[in-house]
Amino acid sequence: QVQVVESGGGLVQAGGSLNLSCTVSRSIFSLDVMGWYRQAPGKQREAVAVITRGGSTNYADSVKGRFTISRDGTKNTIFLQMDSLEPEDTAVYYCNIQEKMFAYWGQGTQVTVSS
Repeated sequence: QVQVVESGGGLVQAGGSLNLSCTVSRSIFSLDVMGWYRQAPGKQREAVAVITRGGSTNYADSVKGRFTISRDGTKNTIFLQMDSLEPEDTAVYYCNIQEKMFAYWGQGTQVTVSS
């Protein structure tokens, strides 16, 4: 069973930054897609940023220019650098990895942005 563990969440003031990490229990080199999702109270889970095996990235319109997704294959880790945070970014952030027909989720990490 593949383990996916997020870390790096916390409480930050508006305008601040956080760097989320997602550590995977196996090599990420062969993964098709890796991504970050978030779910705010009372809302559906939404995609925030994804990166493909080839390195292509895609971002939700609401975070473009503020968030950056990256990966380090030597550490089996996917990162989400979040800058210029806004109260609307408050949510539980989840890491998702996909390979062929399999998909795995982490347990989530809480991000709270105060105004």
